[in-house]
Amino acid sequence: MGPDPTAQRQGPAAVPPFGERLAALVARRESQIVLGLDPDPQRLWPGTSDPGAGADATPAARAAAAVAAHCRAVIDAAGPACVAVKPQLACFERLGAPGWGALEATVRHAHDAGLLVLADGKRGDIDVSARAYGQALVGSTPTPFGDVAGLGADAFTANPFMGEDTLEVLVDAARQAGAGVFVLVRTSNPGARDVEDLPLAAGGTVWEHVARTVDRLGAPHDAEIAAVGAVVGATAPEHVARMRELMPRAPFLLPGVGAQGGRVEDLAPAFRPGRAGGLVTASRSIVDAHARGGAAGTPAAAARGEAERLRAAAWALA
Repeated sequence: MGPDPTAQRQGPAAVPPFGERLAALVARRESQIVLGLDPDPQRLWPGTSDPGAGADATPAARAAAAVAAHCRAVIDAAGPACVAVKPQLACFERLGAPGWGALEATVRHAHDAGLLVLADGKRGDIDVSARAYGQALVGSTPTPFGDVAGLGADAFTANPFMGEDTLEVLVDAARQAGAGVFVLVRTSNPGARDVEDLPLAAGGTVWEHVARTVDRLGAPHDAEIAAVGAVVGATAPEHVARMRELMPRAPFLLPGVGAQGGRVEDLAPAFRPGRAGGLVTASRSIVDAHARGGAAGTPAAAARGEAERLRAAAWALA
C-alpha cells in the first residue's frame, strides 16, 4: 500500500507525483470510476433542496448551501465505489462567492472520503493567467500578507488550443504542487469533429497533434502513469487504440459513459499501461440513476448501485 494519495500537500517534496498517487489509490479502492458533480440547483436530490440556510439569506447563499448538501449526499452514496470526484467548476461558479464556498466544502468532503479531486474547468491562457489558474486550483498564491491557499484539487483539466507554451506553464504549476493535468485531446461532444478531427497539412489530425504534445509534456514520466493525462471521449471508442499508441503512459479521463451513450465495454485499450491508465467518468448516469425506469430505492441507493455496476465493469475489463 502506497502513501495516502489525499494527504495534505505542503510542497512538491511532501507527496509523490500525481501518477504514482493515482495508481496507488486505484489499486487500493479497486476502482477507476470518477464521480462527476454537475449540480443544478433546480434538480437536487430530495432532502437537500432546503438545507436551512435561513429565510433571510440571499438566493445565492441558499442555493449554494443546497448544492453543497446535495454533493455531500452524492459523495456519501456513490463515493465508496469511486476513486475520484470531478466537480464541474462552472456549476458552482454561477452561484457567485457562495458557490465557490460550496465548491470548497465539496472538495473537503471528497478528501475526507478518501477521494482524489479533479477540478473540471478546462483552463488555458497565456503564461501569467495560466500560472494564476494553477495557483487557484492546485497550489497557493504568495502575497505580502502570507500565502493564500487555492482550492486544493489534485488535478485539473486544461484546454490546449492556445498552444504548447500555455500548457507548459500549467503543467509546471501542477508539478510544483504534486498535481496532475488532463489536456483535452478528443472530447465526447458531437462538435468534436468540427475542430479536433480536422486533417493537418503535415498529416494526421488536430487531436493526434495534441496527443503527441501531451506525451511530450508528460516526459520524463514520473511513474508508470504520467502526471500529464488526456481527456478522451468515450463516445468515440474507435480512436482510443490510436490514442494509446500516441500516449503510452498518459492517464485517460474518459467522459461520455452513460447519459452521452459511451460504454465501458468499448474502452479496453485505455487500460493498457495499467488499471490506472483509464478513468471512467460518469455524472448524470450515477446521480440521476433513480430517475430511470426500473431503478429501485432512494436516489442514494440507485446512485450507489450504478456506481458499483460501472466499477465492476471497468475493473473486469482492465
